[in-house]
Amino acid sequence: MNFTASEIKGHWGRCIGDCGSGGLRSRAVWCTHAEGWTTFHANCDQQDKPESQRRCFKVCDWHLELFEWEVSGWDRCGLVSAAGAEAGAKLCVTAQHGLQRRSVRCLQKLNRTVVSSEICEYFSPQPPAEQACLVPCPRDCVVSQFSGWSPCGTGCAGGLQHRTRAVIAPPLYGGAPCPNLTESRACAAPACPLGEEEHTYSLRLGPWGECRLPHPKDVELAGRTMLDLGSDSGERSTSGPAGSHPHHHAGEVEIGYQTRQVRCVRSDGKHAELSLCLQDPVPVTSRSCVVPRDCAPSEWSPWSRCRRSCGWGGLAPGLRSRRRSVRSVALGAGRPCPELEEKEACSGGGMAPLQPCPRFAWRTSEWKTCQVSLLLDQQDPHHQKQAGLCGGGIQTRVVYCAQIIVELGTHQLKEVARPVDGKLCHGPAPATSQVCHLPCPAECAVSSWSPWGPCLPESCQHPLLFPGFRMRQRQVVVDPVGTLAGCPHLVESIPCEDARCHEWLVSEGPCVTDRGKCGPGHRVLQAVCQSRKGEEVPHHLCSELPRAEAVACEVPCARDCVVSEWSPWSPCSHSCSSKNAEGTQSRSRSILALPAEGGKACPPERALQEQRACNEQPCVHFFWEASPWSSCSQDVLGTALNATSSWSGEVACGVGIQTRKVFCRKSSSGQVTPKRCPESVRPEAVRPCLLPCRKDCVVTLFSEWTPCPTACQPGNATAVKQSRYRIILQDSANGGQACPDTLYEERECEDVPICPVYRWKSHRWSPCVLVPESVRQGLPGAAEACGHGLQSRAVTCLSEQGGSAAVGDCVRWAGAMPALVQECLVPCKDDCTFTPWSKFTACSSDCNTTRSRRRSLTGRSRKRDKCQNTEVYPQVETEPCPCEVFTSQPHGNWSDCIIRGGPSQLQLGMPSQGVPRECGQGVRLRAIACYDKTGRLVEPSRCSSSGYIEEPCMVPCPFDCKLSDWSSWSPCSSSCGPGVRVRSKWLKEKPYNGGRPCPKLDLRNQVHEAVPCYSECNQYSWEVGPWSPCEINSEQNSLHCGEGIQTRKVRCVSTAEDHGVETVPSALCNEAEVPETVQKCSLYCPSECAVSDWGQWSPCPQVCDPNIMQTRTRQVLRSPVSSKPCPEVSQMKPCILNQNCFQYQYNLTGWSGCQLGANATCGHGERRRLLSCRRSDGATVSMQLCQQLHLEKPVPTSSRCVVGCAVDCQLSPWSAWSQCSHTCGAGGQMVRGRSVVLRAAGEGRPCPEQLTQHRSCPVKPCYSWLLGPWSPCTIQGGQCGDGLQVRNLTCVVHDASVSAASKPVENALCGELPSKESVLQLPCSVPCPGDCHLTEWSEWSSCELTCISGRSFETSGRQSRSRALLVQSAENRDSCSGQDVETRPCSGGKCYEYLWQTSPWRDNVRTVWCQRSDGVNVTGGCPLRTKPAEVQHCSPACRKPFSYCTQRGVCGCERGYTEVMRSNGFLDYCVKVPGLEDKKADVKNIAGKNKPVNSKMHDIFKGWSIQPFNPDGKLKIWVYGVSAGGFFIIIFLIFTSYLMCKKTKQHQSPPPQQKPLTLAYDGDIDM
Repeated sequence: MNFTASEIKGHWGRCIGDCGSGGLRSRAVWCTHAEGWTTFHANCDQQDKPESQRRCFKVCDWHLELFEWEVSGWDRCGLVSAAGAEAGAKLCVTAQHGLQRRSVRCLQKLNRTVVSSEICEYFSPQPPAEQACLVPCPRDCVVSQFSGWSPCGTGCAGGLQHRTRAVIAPPLYGGAPCPNLTESRACAAPACPLGEEEHTYSLRLGPWGECRLPHPKDVELAGRTMLDLGSDSGERSTSGPAGSHPHHHAGEVEIGYQTRQVRCVRSDGKHAELSLCLQDPVPVTSRSCVVPRDCAPSEWSPWSRCRRSCGWGGLAPGLRSRRRSVRSVALGAGRPCPELEEKEACSGGGMAPLQPCPRFAWRTSEWKTCQVSLLLDQQDPHHQKQAGLCGGGIQTRVVYCAQIIVELGTHQLKEVARPVDGKLCHGPAPATSQVCHLPCPAECAVSSWSPWGPCLPESCQHPLLFPGFRMRQRQVVVDPVGTLAGCPHLVESIPCEDARCHEWLVSEGPCVTDRGKCGPGHRVLQAVCQSRKGEEVPHHLCSELPRAEAVACEVPCARDCVVSEWSPWSPCSHSCSSKNAEGTQSRSRSILALPAEGGKACPPERALQEQRACNEQPCVHFFWEASPWSSCSQDVLGTALNATSSWSGEVACGVGIQTRKVFCRKSSSGQVTPKRCPESVRPEAVRPCLLPCRKDCVVTLFSEWTPCPTACQPGNATAVKQSRYRIILQDSANGGQACPDTLYEERECEDVPICPVYRWKSHRWSPCVLVPESVRQGLPGAAEACGHGLQSRAVTCLSEQGGSAAVGDCVRWAGAMPALVQECLVPCKDDCTFTPWSKFTACSSDCNTTRSRRRSLTGRSRKRDKCQNTEVYPQVETEPCPCEVFTSQPHGNWSDCIIRGGPSQLQLGMPSQGVPRECGQGVRLRAIACYDKTGRLVEPSRCSSSGYIEEPCMVPCPFDCKLSDWSSWSPCSSSCGPGVRVRSKWLKEKPYNGGRPCPKLDLRNQVHEAVPCYSECNQYSWEVGPWSPCEINSEQNSLHCGEGIQTRKVRCVSTAEDHGVETVPSALCNEAEVPETVQKCSLYCPSECAVSDWGQWSPCPQVCDPNIMQTRTRQVLRSPVSSKPCPEVSQMKPCILNQNCFQYQYNLTGWSGCQLGANATCGHGERRRLLSCRRSDGATVSMQLCQQLHLEKPVPTSSRCVVGCAVDCQLSPWSAWSQCSHTCGAGGQMVRGRSVVLRAAGEGRPCPEQLTQHRSCPVKPCYSWLLGPWSPCTIQGGQCGDGLQVRNLTCVVHDASVSAASKPVENALCGELPSKESVLQLPCSVPCPGDCHLTEWSEWSSCELTCISGRSFETSGRQSRSRALLVQSAENRDSCSGQDVETRPCSGGKCYEYLWQTSPWRDNVRTVWCQRSDGVNVTGGCPLRTKPAEVQHCSPACRKPFSYCTQRGVCGCERGYTEVMRSNGFLDYCVKVPGLEDKKADVKNIAGKNKPVNSKMHDIFKGWSIQPFNPDGKLKIWVYGVSAGGFFIIIFLIFTSYLMCKKTKQHQSPPPQQKPLTLAYDGDIDM
C-alpha cells in the first residue's frame, strides 16, 4: 500500500536530572499518515526523524540567587505599521497607537553573561518586552516665514535675488518633510546693450592635487633634491635606473610635490583669461609634500587560549585576544594605524569542566567571651580593673566577606569559605559587637546552726565499736554559682561518752498515798523506749538501760506546808564548757500555803532552788573539710559511675571524674586525726562528671594571594610583594587543637614581567627639498629655486643594548615617534637673512625687570635697506622676567572641626590613652588657591605647604551624669518578719554636651535602692526570770498570808548562736508582747484549801468558733481543815477570734526591684519577694507557727529579671580621607566617614548625627588645551575657491569653575596634544560668482516639547537649525540642490499650539496663515483639515453690476448703492443713493464710506435697504420714475386742496403707499 507519512513532534517536556547542565528533556515523536492517522515508525523515513531527547540546564531552587532578569528601559514609542490602507483614512485627533519595546534577558549575576530564558522563568515569569503606547499625531515640518528679498545688483544684468526661511521644528511621527527653504527670482534690471556687460573678475584657487614623486629625469637633473636616507647609518640609498622608485626603508620618507589650478572667474560664472585676475604676489601653485603612505600593521598573532574564570555548566562565555604590531608608520595623509589588539567572546570547546563561579556573603567568627570591662570603660575609662566583674558586658566577633565555593551537581550547597575584599559583599554587614551577660557568681548561703543533738553512736548496729558524737547541722539556703569555693561545712560534731541509740522516756503518774488521804506515797512511772529521733521502738532495745519503776512523793495534809512543782529547767547559760565558763541551768519552786501548828514545816529557802551543770561538752568541735573539686579529667581507672542519666540534655563528650581531698579539722586549730570526725558524714572525695567537648581551633582558608601586577614593571622598580591572610573563627578549648601561629603571609611576586626598553634614534636632517624645476617653470610665478620646502630624516628603533629593532616595538614601548619631516626655507636672493637668536640676558632678583635677546643680519642682507627696517625685521626682543611672587586666597567653606588622629595628652573628660580622641582641641581647615603675579593659578604648595589655612577649634566633650558610690545598707526596718534595707547615691556632677542622663533623682538629688529583708521573729525575745515569792502586805495582815503580789525580771535577749543569751535594747523586742512583770498571788493561810497554779489553756480549734470553749484546770493540793469550800479548779471561755484564738496564713510582700550581683552594673538579676507568717490580727509572727500548721507556701518567691545596660554608641575609627572629588580646580571635596559599630542602648550616649566629615581640597590648577574658534575661510592669494580654515590650540590654566577665567601658560604643562582635537586646519571653500552654496546655519530654534492636549509627552524637547541653498545664476538652478537641517535634544522646553489665523475679507478673499501660540507666524504645524476658507462663493454667483458676495453667502450691493430685492429674497439690482456726489454730503455718509468693507452692520443694512446709485455712481432709472411720479402727485395735491378749500366739507386724502427708500449709512452704528 502506497501512502505518504510524516513525523509529528510533541512539545518538549520539563528538564529532569541533576542540577546544572546535566539535565535532559524529551518529547514524543510519532509517524502519521497524510490523512492524519498514526502509523508505525517504520513507515516514516528514519533519516528525517526529529530528535526526541536534548540536553538542558536543570534549574534548582538554590540557583535563585545566581540568575536574574535584566530589563532595559523602554525605548521610544514607535508607530505600528498600519495593516492595510484604511488605517490611513482614519483621522488622527490627539494621538495614535504605537508600540514600545525593551530588551529582557536572563543573566548570570556573577559575570553578567546571557543565559537561556528558561532558567529565569523557573523562578519568575518573563517581564513583558513590548507594551502599547500613544504616539502623538503626525506633525509636519514647521518653518519660519520668509526673510525679505536680498538686494539686486546695480546696473544691467541684475541676476537673481533670494529670500530664505529656517526650520523651526522637524517633521515628527510620520509628518510631511520640510519644504524648500529658499526662493529666488530674477531681478528686474534692464537688459544690457550687446557687448557692454559690466563684469567683475575673481581669482579662483582650486584644491591641492595629490602628492606625486618627481619624474625620474627631474631626479637626475636635480639629484640634490632627492632625499638621502640612512646617510648617518652608512647605508647610502641608491637611486635605481630611470623610472624606478627609490628603495623603501622602515622609516623612509618620500618627498614629492603637489600643484593646484588657478582660474579667473567672471561675475556671471564664466571663465576669463588669467591675465584679467592676476595680481602681485602671484599665488603659490606648487609646493613640496610628503608622499602619503598608510600605516602597515603586521599580521595578527594567533588567538590566545579561551580564558574563562568560572562558569555554571556551559553558560558563561570566555574571552580571547590577539595582537599585531606596527611595521611602518603612516606618512603624510596616509591612513593612521588601526587597533592593535582585539578581544572577542569564545566558548570553551572541549575544555575540562570549569570551577563553579564563587558567590560572596558575609560570614562571622564565633562571639568572643563577654567582657564587662568594655562596658565599664565607656562609663569611666579610669575605672580600676577589678576581678570578678559580672553582669552586662560587650562581646565582639570578626565579620568578613567570604567567597563561597559551591560544589555543583548536588541538591545542597557544600560551602568552603575564604575571606575576600569586603566590597564584593552586598547588603549590610552583620554587627561586630553586641551586649552580653556574664552570670554573677553567687556565694553559698547557709542557715544558722541547729541545736546540738544528743550523744549518738555512729552505728546503732554496733554501738560499742564506734565512738559517740553530738552533732549539729545547717542547711544550704542559696546554692553557689560560678565560684570555685563550694559551701562551708554543714555538720559539726563533738565526741562524747555514754552514746546511746535509744533511751527510756519516763512519764510520772499522780502521787498515790500509801495510807489515808495524805502523807507519804509514791508515783508510778510509765516508761516508753524511744529512739533518738523521737520514735517509739520495741522495749527490748532499751532492755539494757536501767530504769526506775516508782518514785517517792508526798501529799500534803491539811496542816502541812504546800510547795509547788519544780519549774522547768532554765536554758543553759553556755552552749559549751571551757576552762573559764561552764554551762549551768536552774529550776525553782515556791511555797503555796503556810503550815498550821503541828503541821509539816516549809523547806528552807535554799531548798526552793536547784542548779545543775549542762552543755558539758567542750567548746572544741570537729568537722570535715574538703578542698575544691579538681577539673573534670579522663577516668583512667574506671572509678566513675557508668550512669549519665542525670545529665540528660547537656552536650558532653563522655564521663570523667573529679577528685578532692577530705580531712578532719578542729575548730580552734588545724587538721586532726580523722577519728575525731564521724565517718558516717564524711564527704565523698571522688565524683563522676561530664567531660567538656574538645574544641579545636577553626580558621578560614587563606585568602587568595593579592594579585601581582599583570602590566610590566620598569626594570628599576622595587620588588612587588603579595600577601594573604586568614581569620580565626573559633578558639580552641578543653585541650583542642591550638590555633596556628601564622595568620598573615607575605612573599615576593614571581615572574613579574619587566617592561622592555626601546628608544627612538633620530638621524641627520636631509637638505631642503623644493618643487622640481621642471614643474616650477610650467607654472606662473618666479622660477628661482628658493622658498619653502620640506626636509626629512630617518628615525630608527634601538633596543636596550643598542641593536636595531622593529618599529612596532618602539611604537608600543618608546612613546610618540619623533617628527620625520619638517618645513625648511631656502632663502631667495631678495630675502633678509639673520643669525640665530642669542640666549636671553640674565634676570636680576627684582620682579619688575626685563630680559632681551638679539640677532643680526648676515650676508647681503646687511646692505639692503628693507632689511634694516627694525619694525618689520626686529633685531632685539625683550620680555618681562619671570616673577616668583605668589598670593593666596581662601577658597570654599571652613571644614568641620577635625580632631587630629592618634591618642594625645589627656584632657578633662577625655578617654585614656590608646583610644582615638573624639573631642577637645582640634583644627578646622580652609582650602586656598595660590596665584602668581599675573593672576594665574599655580600649585597651592607654592603658597602653603599643606594647601590650607588652619585655625584651632573645640569639639565640646560630653560629660556624663556622675553619682557618688552607694552608701552602706541601712539595718532591716523590721525586727520580726519582712522589712526593707535602703542605700542611696547622690548627685556629684550634672550631664552636659550630650553626656549620659541622670536617673530620676528625688528632691535632695539622691537616688535610692531598697531591698527586702527578713528578720527572724525569735531572733530577739523577752526572757522572763522566776516569780519572786508572794509578798503579803504585812501592815494589813498579821498572819502573813492571803492576797499578795509577786514580781519577776523581764529582759530582751538575742538568741544568736554560739553566744549564750545576750541582753539587747528592749526596742528590738515586740513592745506589744512584753510579759507581765507583776502579778497578784495568793499565799494560802494555814488550814485553808490550797490549789496549784492554773495549767495551760486547752487549745482552740484551727477555725475559731465561739461555741467551742477553752478550758484550764488546777489541782487541790491541800484539803481545808474546815468545811470551807476550795476555790474553783476549772475555768472555761469561748474561742473568740483575735482574742484568745488566732488564725495564721502565709503573706507575700511585693516584688523587689531587680537585684544584681555585687560586681554587676547591669544585666541579668533576680527580683525577690519575701514570705512571712501573719496572724489574723495583722501581727507578723514566727514562721514556725505557719510551718506547724503545714500551710501551702505561695510560689515563686524569686524570678529572673534584666536591668538594661546603658551602652554608649560605639563608632569605628575615622576612615582615611578620600581622594579629592576633583583632580584639579575648585569645588573638590574630601570625605572621611565612620560607621556605627554598636548602637546606643538604655541611657547610653546616643550616636552623633555626623558620621561623615568634609573638607575642601586645595585648589590645584587645571591645565587644558583650549581650542580657539575657526577663522573665516582664507584663500591665500585668491578671491574664491578652495582655502583653509585654521584655529589655535593653546594651553590654559583655570580652576574648573563655571565662571573660570582661563590664562595661557606654557604648552608643556598640558602634556600630550589631544588626538581628537588635533585638527587645527580644515579645507573650506568661498563660493565664486555663479556658484550655488549653502548659507550659514540659522540660529537654534526655541526648545519645543511634543505634547498631547497641552501635556508634555517627553521629558526632553527638540530644537532645530537649518542651512538654505543659494543659487547665484539662473543657469545653475537645476544642477544645484540640497539643504541641511540639524535637530538636537534640549531641556526646559515648552508646549506650543499651532492655530489658524485669518485676515478680514476683502473682495471675497482673505489671507489665512498658521501662528504658533507664542505669536510666531509659521508654515506647517496647523492641521490642514481645519484650515479656514480663503475665498468666498455665492450661489447663484453675483453677476449684477455693483453687487458682491457677502459673508453670509448672499449677494449685496457695494458701498454707495442700495439693494432692490426680488420677492424670493434674491438681489434684483443695485440703485445709487442720491446726493452722494455732493461734496457737502452728510458727514455720516462720508464716514461710512471710509469704513472697512467687512462691517457687519453694513451687510445687515444692505440686506433690506434700497440702493439708489449704480456702481458707476449715476442715478438708477427707477429714481427718475419715482421723482416724476412724486412731481405729479404734488401737482395733484395742490389741485385737490384748491378744490377742497372751495368746498365746505374738506376731505384729507391719505398719501399713496411707497416702498421705503433708505440711505445706506454703510452700517455705521455710531449715529
